[in-house]
Amino acid sequence: MMLVVVRVVVCVHIFMLFHFACLSSHSCHPEESSALFHFKIQLITNTTFFYGWYEHECPNAYPKMSTWDNRTDCCSWMGITCDSLSGHVIGLDLSCSALVGIIHPNSTLFHLTHLQTLNFAHNHIYNSQLSSQFGGFVSLTHLNLSYCQFKGDIPSQISHLSKLQSLDLSWNSGLKWKETTWKRMLQNATALREIILDDTDMSSISITPSHLSNWSFSLVTLSLSYTGIRGHLTSQILCLPNLYELNLHGNSNIQVHVPKLNCNTSLNFLDLSWCQFSGSQIPSSFSNLTNLTSLYLSGSESSGSITSWLSNLQHLTHLDLSDNRFNGQFPKVLGQFTKLQTLILAGNNLGGKLLLSSLANLTQISRLDCSHNKFQGPLPRKITGFLSLTELILNDNLLNETIPSWCFSLPFLTSLDLSNNQFTGNISTISSHSLQYLYLCGNKLQGNIPKSLFNLVNLTHLCLSSTNWSYSLHLPLFSKLQNLQVLSLSGFNSFLLDSRTNSSYNRFSNLVALQLLQIDLTNFSKISWKFPKLQILELSENKLEGKIPKWIHDSHSLGHLELSHNQLSSIGQFPWYQLVYLDLSFNLLTDDNISFICNATSLQIIKLSHNKFRGTIPQCVANLSYLIVLDLQTNKFHGTLPSNFSRNLNTLNLDGNQLVGHLPRSLSNCKDLMDLNLGDNQIEDTFPHWLQSLNLEILVLRSNKFYGTIVSFKTKDVFPSLIIFDISSNKFSGQLPKGFQAMKSVVGAEVQSSFYYIQSGYGFILGSIDLEYDDSVTATMKGLRINLEKIPNVFVSIDLSNNRFEGEIPDDFGELHALISLNLSHNSLTGPLPHSLGNLTNLESLDLSSNSLTGKIPDELTNLIFLEVLNLSSNHLEGSIPRGKQFDTFSNDSYEENMGLCGFPLSIECNNNVPQQQYPSSEAEDKFGFGWKPVAIGYACGMVFGIGLGCCVFSIGKPQWLVIIFGGKRIKRRSRGNRRARTT
Repeated sequence: MMLVVVRVVVCVHIFMLFHFACLSSHSCHPEESSALFHFKIQLITNTTFFYGWYEHECPNAYPKMSTWDNRTDCCSWMGITCDSLSGHVIGLDLSCSALVGIIHPNSTLFHLTHLQTLNFAHNHIYNSQLSSQFGGFVSLTHLNLSYCQFKGDIPSQISHLSKLQSLDLSWNSGLKWKETTWKRMLQNATALREIILDDTDMSSISITPSHLSNWSFSLVTLSLSYTGIRGHLTSQILCLPNLYELNLHGNSNIQVHVPKLNCNTSLNFLDLSWCQFSGSQIPSSFSNLTNLTSLYLSGSESSGSITSWLSNLQHLTHLDLSDNRFNGQFPKVLGQFTKLQTLILAGNNLGGKLLLSSLANLTQISRLDCSHNKFQGPLPRKITGFLSLTELILNDNLLNETIPSWCFSLPFLTSLDLSNNQFTGNISTISSHSLQYLYLCGNKLQGNIPKSLFNLVNLTHLCLSSTNWSYSLHLPLFSKLQNLQVLSLSGFNSFLLDSRTNSSYNRFSNLVALQLLQIDLTNFSKISWKFPKLQILELSENKLEGKIPKWIHDSHSLGHLELSHNQLSSIGQFPWYQLVYLDLSFNLLTDDNISFICNATSLQIIKLSHNKFRGTIPQCVANLSYLIVLDLQTNKFHGTLPSNFSRNLNTLNLDGNQLVGHLPRSLSNCKDLMDLNLGDNQIEDTFPHWLQSLNLEILVLRSNKFYGTIVSFKTKDVFPSLIIFDISSNKFSGQLPKGFQAMKSVVGAEVQSSFYYIQSGYGFILGSIDLEYDDSVTATMKGLRINLEKIPNVFVSIDLSNNRFEGEIPDDFGELHALISLNLSHNSLTGPLPHSLGNLTNLESLDLSSNSLTGKIPDELTNLIFLEVLNLSSNHLEGSIPRGKQFDTFSNDSYEENMGLCGFPLSIECNNNVPQQQYPSSEAEDKFGFGWKPVAIGYACGMVFGIGLGCCVFSIGKPQWLVIIFGGKRIKRRSRGNRRARTT
């Protein structure tokens, strides 16, 4: 009996499954099928475009809509899910479908009112507004519109989706949240478990614990990276009972304040990179986050010790503390974290020996990055463990001696970067056959490259460049590395050729996958290379002469061409219309017209500086849509500036030309302008106050014909980021400007010791080769004219010299604590030296010469311990010169032409702070053309002449002719009476 019952139950189940299957396979509603098919017509499938944008994010991409056939049931179409009972379409998954087009508000998509899941991720729905019609999908539980290029305000109707459990609108940078829309969604969508809004605009939103109270028990994932959201991250948020993942990466306006964590937090993943920690310290309460497996705290400007708060987090598998200010020795405590798979300590101030042996127990570690620190000494000769290591990144340290053999024998190693250290000696045999990235450049290696390197058939990136290679290179061997995409070989003594002809090294062209090439061509006279995929070519600092070589002209896929510091005199034809980066600086180019580059409409960076170009600057160059950097300094361009410039402009450097006229007011539309350098021209205009709302970091108007007064920079919104301000040698007048908010903050000593430079953005990056543009400037500092081809971000300078400024030096200047150089010389400044200047403890150069300053030199100036150059000459200063510290190193030149000064180093001694004797200085004599000796001689001669003349008068009797000779007139003698009357 029991067996019969079981059989009946099984039959019933089989029947029900068959019945539901039949329903689901033939139940598509005609109106929904029609809506789907019309929606298909509104979009196109473009796999070529798709694979250029999303091929990495969508490894299993497929154009799903291209398979739809209106002669079949829509429930069988790829990406469609129907309800098994009602037959309604409840799921639409078109993610990674290579779709291109616009979703209009009247789209038939919105007829699918029963949808529960909708996924459009990784398509190119460009220029589409996020329609309010999406709020009509009231049954939606999962909505994913990530990576679709939507733009505009997020409609308030999104809050109508009260059943939502997962919302992903991430990486639609044009989408913007209003505070009212955000609050409504917080109130209505109380079932949300997953919120992913990365790279949407939430700058008007402030995150608070009260906002998240409706989600306190449902929320599992909250990801708001790069949204610009503001507010405070407190323990209440970290202690949400079911919160598993919190990602606030890249929100610099978030303040992390977590003094206590008295809760059993469920956090497993925490990313607070580039947020701000109160007190620049990782709070010790983080030691209570014991369930963490992934912790990312890069770029939070944290300092101090790593070990104080880290030791309890024994479950960590991924730890990133890069780009902070952590100091001290390598933290041995990390050797206890046996589950670690990723450890990134790059970009800190850790020093001493790199104790990799302490990590021997980390058998699962696959990525180890200790680059950009101060580790020194040799690597351990032997090491155990690391058998799972795939990436070893130790570049930009002070590591020395020979590279141990274990670095080249790790079985699964795919990336090895030891560049920019001080390694010496030979390279041992390389047996890590999995290597794809090998960077050994920037060391002092010797000997021969082992032949085993040319057996690394998986290599895609190879950098051997250096300035200290002591051996030659057998170039044809590289033809074996067929997968090479990036190859840097500059700095070798020579390239060995193994044939009487050029055919052997022309085999180099066999590298058909090559995309980036850096190489010295000094020893080549004939080349016929052809690299079909070459995108980046760098041949700087060679001896290329005449025209650009033909094989370069034939490289039509080039996007980045760098031929600077050569002796090229002619460009020839210009076939590289797809160029993004063009650097022909420091050559001998003399074209009268540079409009030939106007057809390269994708150009972002143009560097034609230090040549002999003539003519005017074409308007078409300034109008290039994507132009970020235009560097034409030190040429012979003349005429007026173009009337309009690309709105994307970051850097405009026209220093050292012959430009005239006014500044175009259209520059105020360049909201990203960071570096404006128009020095050494003949531009005649007033000060450009209309630029004051921009985030300029560099403003150079030196040696032009600017005139008029300058309104003080009184608010934080006026030039808020300015750190280099040079308006010297013009005709500015009135009071000195003040403000300079960005100069009041001092970059930490840890950062000052690192090599950080002011750079303009550039999106053309391949591998780990640095292709960013370094801004440059010419400045007067310490009495010398210096050319900075790279500008350290700690170079903070004001030069207002050689103008007509008057009045006193404001006390506010003493608040500019970041100043390295201050030059106010050759003006008409009066009054005393502000005592507040003694607060400028980073100052290295101070020039206040040739003014009319009065009073004493403040003793507070002796606090300027970094001061190397001081010039107070040609003023009216008085009293004793302060002694001590740097002031004991300055010579007479620092104080000459101040008649009232006394004391060391002057020869005039002080008596109660007053000079005992005052002698005219030699400089003062020079102003009149003679000194005291000629005066004394003239005085003596005059006395002799006078005595002789007196004798003549007494002997002759006051002759009238003598009076006439000296310009007098004959007068009648007066009587004694009259004479008395006159004197009374």
